[in-house]
Amino acid sequence: MFDEPIIDLHSDHYFMGEALRQAMRAYQQEEVPVGAVIVREGKVIARAFNQVETLKDATAHAEMLAITQAEAVVGDWRLSDCTLYVTKEPCPMCAGAIVHVRLLRVVFGAPDQKGGAAGGAMNLLQFPTLNHHSEITAGVRVEECRSLLRSFFMEQRTRKKEGLDASAGLADGDE
Repeated sequence: MFDEPIIDLHSDHYFMGEALRQAMRAYQQEEVPVGAVIVREGKVIARAFNQVETLKDATAHAEMLAITQAEAVVGDWRLSDCTLYVTKEPCPMCAGAIVHVRLLRVVFGAPDQKGGAAGGAMNLLQFPTLNHHSEITAGVRVEECRSLLRSFFMEQRTRKKEGLDASAGLADGDE
């Protein structure tokens, strides 16, 4: 009778928790704390976190790494029966990959009004002329996702400021 999958908000909460665990791993490695998991038939088939600095690869976003893992698990580049959970709204690069692999659904935590491509700055996931459109659920565990990002960037600014202050002190001969 019902052909469409039932979206269980408790599952969204749970799987976003899994993505948050991945984001914490990124945070611990001084990477921008974004985590992602891909779920198929109620099971996590891929987990990843940002590794741009670690891998020296601008494309090593959590979403991209998770997509690559999921493709290997599924044995196909098409992920049309999978859901991506990610702690921050996907950027244009990641949104492009999401469209190409035909993810059924994208669930994200923190919106990105400046660079988000799932409804923030733009919406590539439902762009009218593209061949695939993903369902979007925004704002799941938003405060936890935002808090992690804010803490990270505050620490980065403090480190940068302290580094500049230390450099200024050394320049003055205050060793």
